[in-house]
Amino acid sequence: MILANAGAGGQASGAAGGGFMIIWLVVLVALMYFMMIRPQKKEQKRVQAMLNDMHVGDAVVTSGGFYGIIIDITDEDVIVEFGNNKNCRIPMRKSAISEVERQSEAVETKEPDTKPAQPKESKKDKKQKKSKSNEKK
Repeated sequence: MILANAGAGGQASGAAGGGFMIIWLVVLVALMYFMMIRPQKKEQKRVQAMLNDMHVGDAVVTSGGFYGIIIDITDEDVIVEFGNNKNCRIPMRKSAISEVERQSEAVETKEPDTKPAQPKESKKDKKQKKSKSNEKK
């Protein structure tokens, strides 16, 4: 009788252990999805939006690290001008562009200061002022 009850209890605990194992695997797969796959999809969407929003005149950085300016755009390709030499124009795939900086962001306009610049006083000048004020007393 005791052995029969022990055998039945062993089967019940084995079934509970198997159910726990399945739940644990589901949790691990969900964790892997949220830690690896989902961020990668978000990055792909960000890059695709960046490439679709490129315009002529935007400054770009290629995947090779070259800085240039877009002078023409087609569906899958762009023509980028590198450096000051107007003859250095290279067609490349949009996927080779790693960063885009808007033309309006690239040219920063600085507003003039309304205050005139005040020259800073040196330590020597400060000492002379102190000595003059002490002499007056």
